[in-house]
Amino acid sequence: MKKGAWFGLACMAVVVILVFSLMPWGNMTSGHLGLLMLAMITIAIMLGFPTAFTLMGMGTLFAWLAYRSTTPDTAVMHVLDLVVARAFAVMNNDVLISIPLFVFMGYLVERANLIERLFKSLHLATARIPGSLAVATIVTCTIFATATGIIGAAVTLMGLLAFPAMLKAGYNIRLSAGSVCAGGTLGIMIPPSVLLILYGATASVSVVQLYAGAFIPGAMLSALYVGYIIVSTKIKPSLAPPLSEEDQRVDLPQFMEVISKTRSKNALIGLIGEIKSKRNPNIPKRTLYSHLLITLLPIFAAAFIVGSIYFMATAPEEAKVEGVQAMGMAAETTSEETKTEAGGLQEPEEAGGLKEPPAETKPETVPAPGTVAEAPKPPAEVKPAEPAAAPGERKPVPMWYWITVGVHVALFIGFYSIFNFTRLEIFKLLLTSFFPLALIILGVLGSIVAGLATPTEAASMGAFGGLVLAAAYGQLNFKAIKESVFLTAKTSAMVCWLFIGSSVFAAAFALLGGQEVVNQWVLSLDVTPTQFLIMAQVVIFLLGWPLEWTEIIVIFMPIFLPLLTHFNIDPLFFGLLVALNLQTAFLSPPVAMAAFYLKGVSPPHVTLNQIFLGMLPFMALQVVAIALLYIFPQIGLWLPTLAYNR
Repeated sequence: MKKGAWFGLACMAVVVILVFSLMPWGNMTSGHLGLLMLAMITIAIMLGFPTAFTLMGMGTLFAWLAYRSTTPDTAVMHVLDLVVARAFAVMNNDVLISIPLFVFMGYLVERANLIERLFKSLHLATARIPGSLAVATIVTCTIFATATGIIGAAVTLMGLLAFPAMLKAGYNIRLSAGSVCAGGTLGIMIPPSVLLILYGATASVSVVQLYAGAFIPGAMLSALYVGYIIVSTKIKPSLAPPLSEEDQRVDLPQFMEVISKTRSKNALIGLIGEIKSKRNPNIPKRTLYSHLLITLLPIFAAAFIVGSIYFMATAPEEAKVEGVQAMGMAAETTSEETKTEAGGLQEPEEAGGLKEPPAETKPETVPAPGTVAEAPKPPAEVKPAEPAAAPGERKPVPMWYWITVGVHVALFIGFYSIFNFTRLEIFKLLLTSFFPLALIILGVLGSIVAGLATPTEAASMGAFGGLVLAAAYGQLNFKAIKESVFLTAKTSAMVCWLFIGSSVFAAAFALLGGQEVVNQWVLSLDVTPTQFLIMAQVVIFLLGWPLEWTEIIVIFMPIFLPLLTHFNIDPLFFGLLVALNLQTAFLSPPVAMAAFYLKGVSPPHVTLNQIFLGMLPFMALQVVAIALLYIFPQIGLWLPTLAYNR
């Protein structure tokens, strides 16, 4: 028997032993029966039973036991009514409509062959960086994750594209496998993540705010992966040998070869010089102008960004209306203003009544009748205030804006000084592979974060954009649509059945009083909010070993959520921690699905143990990311606070 099977059996044995040793069999209550149901669900899932129908069946059985203890005659009718009511409530959840649309968009983007072109262009763009193929794999997976949250598709696709290329280049098997598996699981965290939709529906948290909060933590985790690859390959070059000249070679069009030899190797100087001189009449003017426009695109993009910052920094102040307070401005009221408004209605600081004046305080001198009082001298430190911008007029340009402009100018001088025709050709490859995908990403996620569309509306536009993209690249045919629709229906049915089963299970758990037992036990520990968060994350991390993230969300999240109010923990912040933590469900054995996805498409000499060992450093980086998010909560809460005034 394989080691993974022995490990799974050992986990089940531990659960069974704990259940039978901790249950008060002589004094069983309904709450203990609920805990027994929870343990039986865990064992049944570990044995391989379908999660959704196991949840529904076990919930129905224990709900019947709960009703039978109070109303035996109508227990069956109550259970059937409960199942129907829960299924109807789940199907009425508008948030779940976005799941099939996002999944359909992801499958269409996958079949447009954009990812292959994107990986090739990123591989060429990062050729001089240590571990360039692994770095390109992580960056490609990060971009792919923003177009689809389908983990299996991302790992399988990169296992076919990047994994053979890294092995051919002499990369270490563990590093290559870890890069593919860790990068492929970024779709758990980065929007449009199906996990965030499920958590939002379970915890009644806005999916829009979850998406906004997950952007920066997802980018941070991707940056940690890239940093680890660069540092480890720099310290130990044998992990990722430098690419050969043949692998780094970029074939240039003939007119670029001519201009680089007759004019300059610098793309900007060469194109401008060729347009002015007309030395080579065989080169069409249209080609020169189009490539000059492509060369200047970074300047246009920077000018747009700098201009937007200018309008934001100098935006005129809104006119204040007396007696009306602007929304969200209550926190800006100072304590001095509060005291002034209170006036003489404040209570004395001490109950002893009036206090004696300080000894050094002298009574004011009253001028004698007929004399003129001396005017008080103004304080020497007081300076006239700078004139503020009147309402409706733009604010003066702050100094930091000019510093930002100077930094941009310096960066572009350095950028265009090394921008030769080879880099121009790589830039063209990036444009043709990334720019169309970026339009969909900005259109979908940008409209959600900006509040212009709901997740369902944005997902529908994303699905339409996927159709247009597949048609533009000549990949829209009956076979592609048929496969995408079939896989979307399969995934959506799985999610809906999971939600129905978990809803019935949660209802039975509540009827038996299992939630009350868990709450009383946690509260009896007298832990602080910090200790509760650590305990919850450790439990979720351990559950990620035998269970998948869907099972953890639908079974165990409803147990943790009622406790968040007691410990005054933001459900949005808790959800971001959980999303980072649940990536370990794809990277931790024995149910590390990412490893099995990669093993299915990897060469025969790559073993499962090598893949598991390659994922361990990336699991450690996930723990580091969780710690950073906990220590600095604004990593996840800054954008939702900025966009939605939370």
